[in-house]
Amino acid sequence: MPEELFDIVDDQDQVIRQMVRSEVHRQKLFHRAVSIFVFNSRGQLLLQQRSATKDEYPLCYTSSASGHVTAGENYDETAPREMQEELGLTSPVERLAKFPAGPETANEFTVLYRTVTDAPPQFDPGEIAGGAFYDLSVVDEWLSRSPEQFSPPFRIAYLWYRSNCQPRSSRD
Repeated sequence: MPEELFDIVDDQDQVIRQMVRSEVHRQKLFHRAVSIFVFNSRGQLLLQQRSATKDEYPLCYTSSASGHVTAGENYDETAPREMQEELGLTSPVERLAKFPAGPETANEFTVLYRTVTDAPPQFDPGEIAGGAFYDLSVVDEWLSRSPEQFSPPFRIAYLWYRSNCQPRSSRD
């Protein structure tokens, strides 16, 4: 199976060329990613624990679903694809914010999305060691007590979310 091809972008998120995943990560080049927060109707957030085989942040907790934007794809196409691939879920996503690329975001321009569904996730075992829904107050306390258990990109997105968004449920 050929290695994924990524768009390499400049500091303004403009595509400058394409390169395979391993080289983009090895050279720490700017590229694109998405992150999706999946909530259930009770306002709980689905967190996943990354697989032990992941090349970045293995076994760390992170967004419900996340992934790289494939070369030629855009953020809005990537979010539902990643949610389907990693969780087996299809649900409308809402675009919330875009974070700049830098060391704290794994050199990824990242767009954060949110969705609400009560459909049970089907975790991709190649990507995800496990996961569960958590009350935001539990995530707040866990993150403050043990930030190293979470991927740095998740910490940035989650702290932004808690400062800027109210939880949404399907009953809103």
